[in-house]
Amino acid sequence: MSRIESFQAFWPYYISEHRDATSRRLHFLGTSGFFASCAVSTALNPVGFPLAMAGMLAIGTDAVKRVEKNKRSLPHVLGMIALPTLASPVVFPAGVVFAYGCAWAGHFRFEGNRPATFDYPVWSLASDMRMWSHMVRGKLWSGDAVEELGLEAPAAAAAK
Repeated sequence: MSRIESFQAFWPYYISEHRDATSRRLHFLGTSGFFASCAVSTALNPVGFPLAMAGMLAIGTDAVKRVEKNKRSLPHVLGMIALPTLASPVVFPAGVVFAYGCAWAGHFRFEGNRPATFDYPVWSLASDMRMWSHMVRGKLWSGDAVEELGLEAPAAAAAK
């Protein structure tokens, strides 16, 4: 299987894998829980946790820009999880588990597909944040997300 060439090309694929409104709502719940865990982690460690998150963002940015198009960036993912976990060893991992638990329940139960995070972990994380931001602004709560955003479903997703 060939890989998607860019994050811009990945976004329509990601959205096409989230056509079920219940699945998107579960993603929203999970991502919101993740953000809550980050807020609590910051309150518990107001210097170390934000610094760890800055490191996580730097690692993730590198993966989005230059690594993910060629291969799964598992070392990046491990670094992105390890830094904040060192600064918040209980609350941050709980937020990660909650977020992925909600998202994967949406995929396996409602979408009937395999989460894109298995092949594109960093682009999937970035896309989840992007989808969450649309939902916070009142979009994507019902109907077909591809149509609502005016995107064209990629051929690989349309063939499923």
